[in-house]
Amino acid sequence: MRLHKMYVNGEWRDSLERTPVYHKYTGEVCAQFAVTSAAMVEEAVAAAKQSFRENKLTPTERYRILNRVAELLAEEQEDMANLICHEAGRCMGDSRWEVMRTVTSFQLAAEEARRIKGQVIAAEGMEGFENKICYTIRKPVGIVGIIMPFNVPLVLTANKLAPAIAAGNAVVLKPASVCPGYGVKLVEILLKAGLPENHIQLILGSGPVTGEALLKNEDIGFYCFTGSMAMGEHVRNTVGLRKCSMDLGNSGAVIIHKDIDVKAVAENMGASGYMNAGQLCFRPQRLYVQRDIVDEFLACLKTYTEQVVAGDPEAAETTVGPLISEADVDRVDSWVKEAVAGGAKLVAGGGKITSRVYAPTVLTDVTPDMRVVKDEVFAPVLSVVPYDSFDEAIDAANDTIYGLHHAVFTKDINLAMKAADRLEAGGIVINDSTAVHIPNMPFGGIKKSGAGGSESPSICIEEMTDEKTVIISL
Repeated sequence: MRLHKMYVNGEWRDSLERTPVYHKYTGEVCAQFAVTSAAMVEEAVAAAKQSFRENKLTPTERYRILNRVAELLAEEQEDMANLICHEAGRCMGDSRWEVMRTVTSFQLAAEEARRIKGQVIAAEGMEGFENKICYTIRKPVGIVGIIMPFNVPLVLTANKLAPAIAAGNAVVLKPASVCPGYGVKLVEILLKAGLPENHIQLILGSGPVTGEALLKNEDIGFYCFTGSMAMGEHVRNTVGLRKCSMDLGNSGAVIIHKDIDVKAVAENMGASGYMNAGQLCFRPQRLYVQRDIVDEFLACLKTYTEQVVAGDPEAAETTVGPLISEADVDRVDSWVKEAVAGGAKLVAGGGKITSRVYAPTVLTDVTPDMRVVKDEVFAPVLSVVPYDSFDEAIDAANDTIYGLHHAVFTKDINLAMKAADRLEAGGIVINDSTAVHIPNMPFGGIKKSGAGGSESPSICIEEMTDEKTVIISL
């Protein structure tokens, strides 16, 4: 059994208090982690602060370190994938993909480390300031605190941590307590790649204790948080005026017009809707299908769903693994049963395969007030709603507090452009799933899906640096 130690002030540390980590499919204890106390969080931040002041890495040094991290990650793919599979419940194929996608994140951040720049201000164009030169430079904020979720743990962490280092900051990382092993492995790799020993701190523990201590530490200059809307609001209220970037919930809508390949789109929705057992913020959840094709679409989606193999994430044939906890399986089951009791029709699935695995599920005849529609399900559950007019579908898609990614399938360029203009989300995908995420694109939500900026290496670096204006009198 692995023991995951924290990394604080240049030391791998155990503690008297340990917390078990469960294999998400078998339910067996597969590891333990040493719990970081509030006092040790303070020590970790102080050490990061000192390291930031004493180790000013040049852009070229950051570039080399991040590229080396990418190389080492590729070499450690199998061990890292096993940690993600066992502790986060991702299928092995998806876990291996996640490692290699993270390699790309570090490579992109490495390239951006050498492109950080300010801007020249045309001061001489302002009357009375003709003898001035004005320009800006960007400087790291200092210490970045990163609080990460369980669902795509390595990629989501890398998308914040790699730009933080590229920008010249020190980092305090808190992975989700249900799957901390990847964080331990990642810190080992960062140190092996040459990052100064106190430029990275790893704290392990629960949100109410360890996470709260991090949020309340006034020396943190920037926070990254990915998680629920409720916790995002708590983060915002706790950190006050300090800068933060938050990726929160979603209820992804897809408009499917009658001019498409019904079978192909149904299979696309099934594959992306059930990916990672539906535990993705940008997955499709609400499918608005033109009434002329809704019966055919439901038949194709039902056929696809019933062929999906759900169960052991280590089995090669499995594409839908366990949810993160038995409590989540119970929650999803209650939401589906509540919808059916309220008049929804169960087309496929519905119910527990085991106490930890929920069957891929398709519902129709749902109403906007049902939790499977209005809230983030975060499970392999899709709701299909027929529509008559395209404008009606756009209004229904926008009828949500969330706005991360929406999508539209149509061959009509005018309808596609209307959707791109009117759908209320941070990203609009045309003729593919909401789950499309290009590594270097801006990624972030509007409404209550996010706050504080978009995710991409260049944008994150800009957010994690402060712009300083320099004025020279001639």
